[in-house]
Formats: sequence, C-alpha cells, structure tokens
Amino acid sequence: MSDVITNASLRLAALARSSSEKLSTGLIICSGVAVLALSGCAGSDGQKDDTDIWSETKLYSEATEKLNDADFAKCGKYFEKLEARFPFGPYSQQAQINAAYCYWKAQEQVQAQVAIDRFIKLHQGSPNLDYAYYLKGLISFNDDLGWLGKFTGQDLSERDPKAAKEAFESFKVVVERFPDSKYAPDSLDRMRYIVNSLAEADVIVARFYYQRGAYLAAANRAQLVIKDYDRAPAVEEALYILTKSYEKLGMTDLSNDAARVFKLNFPDSQMLVTGQRVQKERRWWQIWNK
Repeated sequence: MSDVITNASLRLAALARSSSEKLSTGLIICSGVAVLALSGCAGSDGQKDDTDIWSETKLYSEATEKLNDADFAKCGKYFEKLEARFPFGPYSQQAQINAAYCYWKAQEQVQAQVAIDRFIKLHQGSPNLDYAYYLKGLISFNDDLGWLGKFTGQDLSERDPKAAKEAFESFKVVVERFPDSKYAPDSLDRMRYIVNSLAEADVIVARFYYQRGAYLAAANRAQLVIKDYDRAPAVEEALYILTKSYEKLGMTDLSNDAARVFKLNFPDSQMLVTGQRVQKERRWWQIWNK
C-alpha cells in the first residue's frame, strides 16, 4: 500500500514540475511578445519630430516658407505647433491667425474655424481683430464648392443656409465695428450676396410648395421673402408665387392686390407672361444696389 502511495506521489510531483516549467515558458514567451509589441509601437508612433528641436524663430521661418510655397496643410501644422510651444512668444498671435488662414486654404474648415475662434476669444484688443472677423466670415462663407458644385452650377442659395448666416454675422461685425477697415467694403459686398442667396433659397422652397399644390405654404414662404429681403432680386418671383398662390386658393382680392404690387415694382417683368424669371449668372462679387 505504501508503495502505491509513494508511486502516486512521485507522479504528482513530476506533473507539478512539468506544469510549472510550461507556465514559466509561457510567461517568458508572453513577456517577449509584450516587449516586441512595445518596441514596435515606439518605432512607429514614437518617431522624433524634427520640429521639436527648432527654435521659435526657426519654426516661424519654416512655417512662413510653407505658406509662401502654398503648402497650406503643412504651414497650418507648423503655425499651430509654434503657438502651442511658445504661447507667450512674439509670434504667438500671428501664428494663431496664420494657422486659421492656412487651414482654410487647405479646405480644413473645422480646424480653421477652431483656430480663428480661439484667436478672437483671446485677442479682443488685437489690431488684427478686423481681419480675424473677416477671415471667420470667409471660412464660413466657403464659396469654393469644388468640382461637383461647378459641374451642377450649384450656388450658395442651394446649400444649408446656416453657414451663410454665420458668415453674414462675421462680415457684419467688420462693417459695423471697423467701418474704416480695408476689409469693410468687401465684407459689405459679401453681406449683400448672402442676403440675395438666402432670399433665393426661400424662393426655391416657395416654388417647391407651389408646384406640389401646397399653395398656402407657398404663399407664406413668398411673404417671408418679401418681408425680410425686400430689395433682393428674388422678390420678383416671390411676388409672382404669392399672386398665383392666392389665385389657386380662391382669394381673389389678395391675388389682385399682389398682382398690382408686382406690376408696380416690376413693370417690365416677363413672369406674368412666361412664368419664368430671367436669371443672370452671378457670383458673390456680382451684387445688387451697391
């Protein structure tokens, strides 16, 4: 009996030693894999950035060179690094506003917006504040629609009006707070264009309602254009839609009143004859009533 117990004990001890050896080997292998993984990460993500050792002057010089070479994506990153590393240096303010400009030119709208908003928040006393608001307007305005917009002929009136309204408010700050700024005349031109485009957008909606038989909705949207954008070219079609919508609704007196106002303001219009407004190709610089 004792021999059986002894043999069993020996077998259990051998199994324990074997398991311990396997566990130790496994731990060594896992440790080796972990070391390799960490070294791999350090090799890929931990590469040294040459700009980390550049002085403030060197970084500003290189960023400016990239700006002059129209390498806007890189110059934005360089100016952003400069502002982050030397926040109280002599180039800090200029770096912030230059970063916003570079990101805007690189069509990195979100980064450009963040950069210019930070500049405006931190530097309300800056002599470049008029330009900062002007640039903020340009970033939101974004008249570059790309190849698809050029192919389809899409303009600002056919896009989400939220960005246009934000751009309008920025340009308005330039015109009202800095009337002598060299950016004020162009800001005013762009404000006029935005007003026209917003009016056009509402007319597009009114036309959509009318074509689908929603005459009351069409009349309401047309009235909105007439009330809010009384000098915009789109008012011509708004009055026409208002006239025809009242006619379809059987509101003869209102239809006649709208037609009278239409003829008084647009005596040479062809809309009552053809139902189509003559559209002239225009860009933001082709504005009304300068």
